[in-house]
Amino acid sequence: MLFFCVIINFAALLNLTSAAPSISRSHGRYQHVAVFSVDGMHGSDVEKFVALRPQSTIAQLLETGYEYTNAFTSAPSDSFPGTLAQFTGASPKTTGVWYDDAYDRTFYPPFSETKMHCEAPAGAEVVYDETIDYNSTELFSGGINPANLPQANRSSQCQPVYPHNRLRVNTIWEIVQANGLKTAYTDKHPAYDLVRGPSGKGLTVGYFPEIAAVANTLNATIAYDQLHVNAFLDWIDGKTPANSEVQGHGLSGPPTLFGGNFQVVNVAQKLYGYENGSLAFTAGLLTAFEFVDRSLGNVVAALKEHGIFNDTLIVVASKHGQAPINPALFREVHPQLLTSSIGVNVSQSTTDDIALIWLEDQSTLQTAIGNLNKARTSLQIQDLIYGERLMSMGFGDPLTDPSVPDIIVRPTLGTIYTTSKSKIAEHGGLSDDDRNVACFVSNPSLNKTKVMGHITTRRVGPTILKVLGISPRTLEGAVAEEVAVLQGF
Repeated sequence: MLFFCVIINFAALLNLTSAAPSISRSHGRYQHVAVFSVDGMHGSDVEKFVALRPQSTIAQLLETGYEYTNAFTSAPSDSFPGTLAQFTGASPKTTGVWYDDAYDRTFYPPFSETKMHCEAPAGAEVVYDETIDYNSTELFSGGINPANLPQANRSSQCQPVYPHNRLRVNTIWEIVQANGLKTAYTDKHPAYDLVRGPSGKGLTVGYFPEIAAVANTLNATIAYDQLHVNAFLDWIDGKTPANSEVQGHGLSGPPTLFGGNFQVVNVAQKLYGYENGSLAFTAGLLTAFEFVDRSLGNVVAALKEHGIFNDTLIVVASKHGQAPINPALFREVHPQLLTSSIGVNVSQSTTDDIALIWLEDQSTLQTAIGNLNKARTSLQIQDLIYGERLMSMGFGDPLTDPSVPDIIVRPTLGTIYTTSKSKIAEHGGLSDDDRNVACFVSNPSLNKTKVMGHITTRRVGPTILKVLGISPRTLEGAVAEEVAVLQGF
């Protein structure tokens, strides 16, 4: 949705290179983990906010916590890969999930569009946002409409591909649930079914009010986020909010693993941003951070009231940041200018402060690159990533993986490929503003520590499993990418 995480007194880091063994659980360091993404929150925002509000909940959490000041989310930094970085320990090359709006050369368009089931030719846009709801103008319209999903041939049958089906590796939610423990999660679309993992069984309770149903204003988003906060408090009390998606018998007490996101900082950054020159919070952005801080305070108070605060590790790790922080760098480029400049047929172009391009004919790659190079100035292109370099940078091979784009366009910092006239920032890109996110963990047993070295948020998932007494080696993506736990654990 986005880093700060700090830990020291280093224990030997886990090596996760071997295949995942069968699931087993030992006595954990904590009985509960609460994990929150403040979408859009940068690592630098943590420092700014604590300086302004030294008595805040965030400041108090850091007094008994590890802060990772150089933590980076996924590349691309869209909400979907940013979420999966934390919950699978892996990048898009391994998860197969590049963006909430991507493409797959083996999929077929939704039945609602074509009235057909997996009929040739293959190749379809893969959209997992509000458009897959039954009715995106309602907070709760019944969840995901399977007719709006992309389709694929699986087990000799044409089937709709739910977000969790798209995922190639398991999630921490699946693993915790498979250990007989309870889980609960909330996010901005029913499409966050994604976190359930390939089995579809990762959540005891899923709570997904549709963000697209509310006005894109600060006050409306605060009211929306309050729904998430109310869900956190209900879960701590062992209750299940109305309109939840419940598996099995639901909750009978506080879940072992629970969490979700806050949208308000993300919205405030796009509407108000930072002060020109000083880069201080604008009034609207500060209001957003203060709401998040009060909400975290409410969670802490509830944990204490139920006598489980000391047994709970609180994790705050943003899915994504937001670019640009410096409003003077903001500029818009119409995405149609990008598409027309490519000069060859394109199957899909996904744009924000990045462009992911899937070519209709992959043999036209060099022609497309030549045309884009000619338009570098008008398109504000900083870098073109393709071919051997795409693979060497860890993005995968588009010739063998149907989900990998042929070209990644990285624009100059502050450039957004958009037609919107209401936003002054965006995420999804490869810049530090997009990827250097807030990440910290807190519990009364921890000593205040800052970890300054570079880390990725892929380490969050293995760490959560370890502190709950579950082997991090059961997390397939972390094993595949040799991802260790966070320093200090």
